[in-house]
Amino acid sequence: MVPLWMFLVVSAALFSTGLYGVLARRNAIAILMSIELMLNAALINIVAFWRYQAPENVGGQVFAAFVFVVAAAETAVGLALIILIYRRHQSVIAEDINVLKW
Repeated sequence: MVPLWMFLVVSAALFSTGLYGVLARRNAIAILMSIELMLNAALINIVAFWRYQAPENVGGQVFAAFVFVVAAAETAVGLALIILIYRRHQSVIAEDINVLKW
């Protein structure tokens, strides 16, 4: 049986990689992928704590499924926005996009 701290180390590494990707990348698609990495790190934490705290309760699995649904919706909306912005401005570099400015 794998100890809990190993799951937490993997999750922290994934979250750190995702956070670095959000802060360092310029491409909007890479930023979106980094946000997905951060959501997956949170999902690993949720499932690991569910497994070690209350495996007989299905609340952890339900919450994990909810995180999957939110991640899928975030990806669909994010990609739709990125495609729309690319069609208008011919660029997906986050610094060049000032669509929301007045």
